[in-house]
Amino acid sequence: MNDFHVNLDGLKIRCRDAGGTGPAVLLLHGVGGSLELWSAQFAVAHQDLRLLAVDLPGHGLSDFSAQADSPPRFAQTLWALLDALAIHQVHLVGNSLGGAICLQMHLSQPARVRSMLLAASANLGTAAPLPFRLMTLPGLGELMARPGETAVTQQVQAIFGPDFVVTPELRALIRRNVMRAGAQRAFLDCVRQMTGLRGQRVALIEQAQASLAMSRVPTLLLHGRQDAVIPVAHSQDSCARHAHLQLDVIDRCGHTPQLEQPEHFNAQMGALIRQGCLSEGA
Repeated sequence: MNDFHVNLDGLKIRCRDAGGTGPAVLLLHGVGGSLELWSAQFAVAHQDLRLLAVDLPGHGLSDFSAQADSPPRFAQTLWALLDALAIHQVHLVGNSLGGAICLQMHLSQPARVRSMLLAASANLGTAAPLPFRLMTLPGLGELMARPGETAVTQQVQAIFGPDFVVTPELRALIRRNVMRAGAQRAFLDCVRQMTGLRGQRVALIEQAQASLAMSRVPTLLLHGRQDAVIPVAHSQDSCARHAHLQLDVIDRCGHTPQLEQPEHFNAQMGALIRQGCLSEGA
């Protein structure tokens, strides 16, 4: 396993590469998160896969972008990152914001995508948490997004289900991400790009649904039943709308299934990637 930075025209993106020799799998975290939220995937020996996780711009230990990032802008940056790493074909795995970015990546370059696992994906419906909607208001958003222990506790309570035990190490990671100078500004900018006072932005939802409609690769929508951030109905309704999609609703799980139910998540991820490899060879 190797941690490194890739310089994209002066924007340094932190990456973690498992070093496997098989198909490339890009792991994308949610808003305010970082690549460590995929630790349960890297902890399992995936010698047949090349797991690659990144800190999105403005997140974790990556640089801040010069302007506010949105799912389409993140997608553009990540395709440039994969080009720099000489990765042409990729399996996409994303949680929350990461799922929305996967859909934008597929929308822009579908021929390069072999499968998609969308875990509690954003941009599948309008509903958004009330705090996110209130953060779109000038002044109030800046007040609500101030770094501090309250912000750390609120994030912990939001992204994990009630049955999940948050270790001191995990809380320290979230504190690092929240307290980093400039991180909450980037968080607020991203929330405002994706959300309005009435909910998630309609244009992004339409683009995400168009990406699902055009998908010809194995695509799984995985969602925790106790998700307090994005309603499970978003994934259920999308699967009802697009019959070729796969759906997996996990009990006793909140907004971060890759950490809350890692064995189940890893099994589903492996099975989906195998499907993608088989369809590629068909």
